[in-house]
Amino acid sequence: MNCRSNPATSLNNGFNKTILSVTSEPLRALSVNTIQVNLGYRCNMACIHCHVNARPDRPEMMGRRIIDQVLAVLKENNIEKLDITGGAPELNPSFRYLVKQAKVLRCHIMVRTNLTIFSFAEMDDLPQFLSDNMVEVIASLPYYEEDYVDHVRGKGTFKKSIEALRQLNDLGYGKDSTNLQLDLVFNPHDGSFPPSQSDLEEEYKKVLKTRYEITFNRLFTIINMPIGRFRERLQKNNELSLYMGKLQNSFKRENIKNLMCKTLINVGPDGRLYDCDFNQTLGLTVLGCNPGHINGFDSNSLSKRFIATGLHCFGCTASQGSS
Repeated sequence: MNCRSNPATSLNNGFNKTILSVTSEPLRALSVNTIQVNLGYRCNMACIHCHVNARPDRPEMMGRRIIDQVLAVLKENNIEKLDITGGAPELNPSFRYLVKQAKVLRCHIMVRTNLTIFSFAEMDDLPQFLSDNMVEVIASLPYYEEDYVDHVRGKGTFKKSIEALRQLNDLGYGKDSTNLQLDLVFNPHDGSFPPSQSDLEEEYKKVLKTRYEITFNRLFTIINMPIGRFRERLQKNNELSLYMGKLQNSFKRENIKNLMCKTLINVGPDGRLYDCDFNQTLGLTVLGCNPGHINGFDSNSLSKRFIATGLHCFGCTASQGSS
């Protein structure tokens, strides 16, 4: 696959103009050391801030053929990390197959989970499975207060999340003495920006330890992207223009160097390639790449590609950046 990007015609938007005001060229990849795989948009929840509009009745699901192509790419290119997301990725029938095969390839495997999926009867062995395969767990916990979390994710979800975290802790996750990494993710439910990541991490650790005897390794803070279900809320409340202005006015040049899209390729449920999961939601495939599909993966070309951008990209460069 040959990626012949034309940034002059492919990146004519306000974000790219801002990038060009502080750098000599449009946003460009540096490498591909992570393959991020979206296994499907089906989820047991329908959170009010979800950028992929995940919900229980979404039919999109990555099949075994595409998963095998992903595994072939990981093997042939010695890619270090596999980042598995969704929806709720655990609902894909081939989720465990992907994890097991990636472990054989000695990839560092990360799974982004909503935690409440652990409460399903058919998932009762999921924590043990993740532990056995040394999977890093990146778990969404919008806050440490029950009312807040239940408002964002649905009644009863906070208690389910706490129980899931306890199960992970019991297996050694989130402990300094083990290699089982447990990270939490915070994002606001509204148009506000997250507070200092380090300060909030300290607060999370103190509250969760004191109230629930729960420990974890790191906290990531994420700014809500003006896409998907969150964008719909902004439009409904006539707040979209205000929020977009806030993002653009909070742009910080120093955030550019840590953007995930510079070292990552995202794979959609149908095998198409994107620069990130947000671009996938918007249908912005990788630039100038034909066929732009996992079955034509070319690490050399993709490592030098220009990155497709839009106004939503201000969400990753605003304020303290988005993890």
